[in-house]
Amino acid sequence: MLKSRAYRYRFYPTEEQKQILARTFGCVRYVYNWGLRLKTDAYYKKGQRLYYKDLSAQLTVLKRQPETVWLNGVSSVALQQELRHLDRTFLNFFEGRSGYPQFHKKRDRQFATYAASAFKWDGEQLILAKMQEPLNIRWSRYFAGVPSTVTVSKDTAERYFVTFFVEAEIQPKEPTQPQIGIDLGLTDAVILSTGQKFGNPRFFRKDEKRLAKAQWRLAKKQKGSKNRQKARLKVARIRAKIADRRQDFLNKLSTQLINENQVIAVESLQVKNMIRNRHLTKSIADVGWGELVRQLEYKADWYGRTLVKIDKFYPSSNRCFDCGYILPRMPLRVRLWTCPKCGVQHDRDVNAAQNILAAGLAVFACGEAVRPARKLKSQRAGKLQRSRKANS
Repeated sequence: MLKSRAYRYRFYPTEEQKQILARTFGCVRYVYNWGLRLKTDAYYKKGQRLYYKDLSAQLTVLKRQPETVWLNGVSSVALQQELRHLDRTFLNFFEGRSGYPQFHKKRDRQFATYAASAFKWDGEQLILAKMQEPLNIRWSRYFAGVPSTVTVSKDTAERYFVTFFVEAEIQPKEPTQPQIGIDLGLTDAVILSTGQKFGNPRFFRKDEKRLAKAQWRLAKKQKGSKNRQKARLKVARIRAKIADRRQDFLNKLSTQLINENQVIAVESLQVKNMIRNRHLTKSIADVGWGELVRQLEYKADWYGRTLVKIDKFYPSSNRCFDCGYILPRMPLRVRLWTCPKCGVQHDRDVNAAQNILAAGLAVFACGEAVRPARKLKSQRAGKLQRSRKANS
C-alpha cells in the first residue's frame, strides 16, 4: 500500500547557503503575503475568487516590475509552490478545516518548498536550486524511493531542517487480538482499560520557571539591539526543547499502542474548547491530547489497525462499568468512587477507559453514536416538568 511519508532531518548550512536560504525565505514570504492580499481584496471588495492560475499569471508580471525585480534572484519553483500552498490554505478555510489565512512574519518559522525540477537527489546528497554544494544533512534514518518534493525550513530557534516527501510502500502489521479503550487525563497522560497507566511527563511545567526568567530578561532588552536578539533566541530554544521532548514522548507512546493493539477506542475531545478553562489551560496544552489522537489516526491507517472515536458527550467517567448506573455529578477531585447501586469501587480513570472501550466496540459494530447522557438529561427535564405541573 503506497502512502505519502515525510522524512525530516536537521542540516547545517554553510554561510553561503545561509544567505541563499535567507533570500529564498524572504521572497517566498513576500509572495505569500502578496497573494493573500490580492485574494482578500478581490473577495471582500469585488466578490471574486482568485485561484492559483490567476496568481501565477500575475506573479510573472510582478517579477518584471523594477521594484520587485529581486524576486528573480531565487528559484521560481519555490515561489510557485508557495502560491499552491496559499490556494490550499484557502480551500481548507472554505471547507471549515482551518481559520482564515494569516500573513507570514519574519520572526515566525520560515520555509520553502522545492519540486523535483528544483533539486538534485542521487540517493545520498541533496543539492537545491541556486546552490553549488550539497546540504550537510545529519542522517538519523534512511528511506527508499525518490522524493517528489523537498521542504527546507528554519524554526524560531534558528535550526535548519529538510523534509523529504516520498511515496513509500507501507506493509500492514500482523493482526493481533488485544482491544483497548483509552482515557486521556492530566495526572496520567493515558489510562488504558486494562488498568495500565502512562504518566504525564509535564515537560512545560519542568521548564516553566526557566522559561519565565528568560522571557523576563527578553522584555527588559532594548528593541532592535543585539542583546534582545540573543535573549529572543534563548527563549525560542527553551520552547523548542519542550516541544521536541513532548513530540518524542507522544510518538513513542502512539507507536507502542498501535503495535500492541488491534482496536483502539478514544473519546472525541474538543481540545480547543477545553483549553479555554483558565485553571487547566497550561496543563491541557502541556499533555498534548490532540497530537496523540492525530498520531494514532494516521498510524492506524498505515498499519491496518482500527481507531474508533466515541461521542464526546458519552458519560464515561461517572457511569458504572459493572451495572450501568450513572452518577448525576462527579467533580474532578474525585479519583475513587463507589457505585451506590451495585457497591463496586472504581478507579475513575480506569472505569472511564473501560466504558470507552465498550462504547467504541458498540460504535464499531453498529456504526452509531452512543449518547446516553442526552437521554438521561431529557428524562430529568421531563420529571422536572411533570413535578411543576403537579405543584401548580
